[in-house]
This record gives sequence, structure tokens and C-alpha cells, in this order.
Amino acid sequence: MSRRYIPKVVTANDLAMGDVVYLTADDRWSRHHHEAELIEDEAHAQLRLLNASAQKLLVVGPYLADAKAGPNGPEPIHFRETFRTRGPSNYVHGKQQDAARESTNV
Repeated sequence: MSRRYIPKVVTANDLAMGDVVYLTADDRWSRHHHEAELIEDEAHAQLRLLNASAQKLLVVGPYLADAKAGPNGPEPIHFRETFRTRGPSNYVHGKQQDAARESTNV
């Protein structure tokens, strides 16, 4: 008996900035997990990963990460991927700096 396929998103790191990025259905790289294409077919996931791997001037280290459908788009399943959505673990740069700025401008 074969196992049920767990949906995936394609993720990588932006070559220029180092940020975590996600491949969207319209072939853009987004810094937002919820904008990623949720891939529910294993063969399609492998094709999308090959597409991402060919973009060596844009991203490094692409791989398939488990995800699930959420109310606003794909959501990570594993802690590692949840952690990666938050950006660097300090407020000096990246997504967390933007979040800190937004919370002080409210």
C-alpha cells in the first residue's frame, strides 16, 4: 500500500539577499509562505523543483517542504519551516526588522 502524498511547497534562499523565498504558481519567488504554490501531486512537485533548481542566478538550495492548506494559503507543517517563515532570529535585518518597524508605527 502506498502512502498518501503530503502536499509541498518549493522553497529556497534568495541568492542576492539570503532571504527565504517560496515559488508561486505564476513562477515568482515570494518572501511570503502563504503565497507559495501548494503542490498536491508528487510528479508536479518534482517538475516544479527541477524548474526551481534551474534558476541558479536567483536562488540557492531549493527543496520541497511539507505544507498544508490554510485559510490564507499554504501553511508550514514542521517547526523548521515555521521558523524559516519568521526570517533571521534577531531584529537587525530581514522580516523581523520590518515587523518591529510596523509594530512601532501603529
